[in-house]
Amino acid sequence: MGKDHKKLLNNLERIRKAAGLTQQEMSVKAEVSRKSINAIENGVYVPSTVLALKISRTLGCRVEDLFELP
Repeated sequence: MGKDHKKLLNNLERIRKAAGLTQQEMSVKAEVSRKSINAIENGVYVPSTVLALKISRTLGCRVEDLFELP
């Protein structure tokens, strides 16, 4: 995403918590490390399309619910 990634709105933490999942539980279900989930939630890492789709499927929502442009 280049230098514009900081403008990406990220709702992962809110949606994950609403689903009652810890970062660890989310990471197991999405087949990624807990550190990756943490980095995504903190805006340090922008997930690949494949990972964003895995996360959205795990949480039962659309990718657009998790990540959006202002």
